[in-house]
Amino acid sequence: MYRRAYTLLIGTAVVMGALAVLTSWKYDRPLLDPEGSFLGPSYIRLPLLLLGALLLDLLPLTLWQAKGRLSRMMPIAKERLRTHWTRERGVLVALGVVCFYVTYVSYRNLKSYLPFVRSDPSSTPGEPRALSYDRELHIMDKVMFFGNDPSDVLHAIFGTNIAAHILSPIYLAFLPLVPLAVTAWLVWSRNMSFGYWFVTSQCLAWSLGTLSYYLLPTLGPGIAYWPEYQVLAHTGTTDLMNSIVRARGEVLFGGADTSVNSIAGFASLHTAITLLFALMVQYTLRSKLLKTIFWINFGLTIIATLYFGWHYVADDIAGAAIAVVSFYLGGLASGQKFDRGLHSHPTTTTSRVPVDA
Repeated sequence: MYRRAYTLLIGTAVVMGALAVLTSWKYDRPLLDPEGSFLGPSYIRLPLLLLGALLLDLLPLTLWQAKGRLSRMMPIAKERLRTHWTRERGVLVALGVVCFYVTYVSYRNLKSYLPFVRSDPSSTPGEPRALSYDRELHIMDKVMFFGNDPSDVLHAIFGTNIAAHILSPIYLAFLPLVPLAVTAWLVWSRNMSFGYWFVTSQCLAWSLGTLSYYLLPTLGPGIAYWPEYQVLAHTGTTDLMNSIVRARGEVLFGGADTSVNSIAGFASLHTAITLLFALMVQYTLRSKLLKTIFWINFGLTIIATLYFGWHYVADDIAGAAIAVVSFYLGGLASGQKFDRGLHSHPTTTTSRVPVDA
């Protein structure tokens, strides 16, 4: 037996972490924990996250089954620990949380370093100007929409007020949905290989997204061509875009060493990750309702990326490609067998993947 589920997951996290450290050293930029103010430093936060995953599973179940009787709570909790929290489950949760955390923090730092690594060769010495392919992708957008800007078409179809207030929370829901979904598959997947499949695919997607930023850096239409989006109603998405523009200015021109630059393209990771969610729900869960919800969420997220000017059409296409590649490679590493007709079935229920799978 060869534990490919471990190898690809750990390998991805190690490569991303090493790249972040090396880039930080080479360009003399601080290596930051983007969420450092939340629950303290990493050596405190990671154990708390692991403990939180355990309590999130134990407490609701124990309270529900005990029906308020204190005498029944301890036996129920012990039984859950014995049957669900096996050594293998503990390894999956610990390995998944740590590897995803390392990958995500490295992604945020590498994204922040992008303007310094891929600087505009035509800029004068001492002038922090990032390389940008916004003009080229903007032209591609107009070609694909027969001379029209995609945002103008969407604003004409959906309007600029009610639709903005509907699409904004859908777009913003992505931020809390990511850690919640990772926790759900790690803690509650009945087939252990599904947990490895999900978290490995997630780490691959964030890593490939980072690579795409460096291959074709952009600001995004909402920033590069901001006047076209001033017609939209003010929403939480407006505040988010304004805040990351300010943060980028502080990093590039203000010499801030405690802020991260969160502006980068080209692939849309909103598209990649929401498609990855939909695919995982489609292939690992039975609920038709959940499948419908996650596919609708994916479709509306694509519309939101173009509607608010976060991405170009090419960004969404690249994001979808990243999701499919990550989904497939993560599946192979975790012991899934793909058949004709877009069907799959697991060849294992643990982290042990048969060599001939």
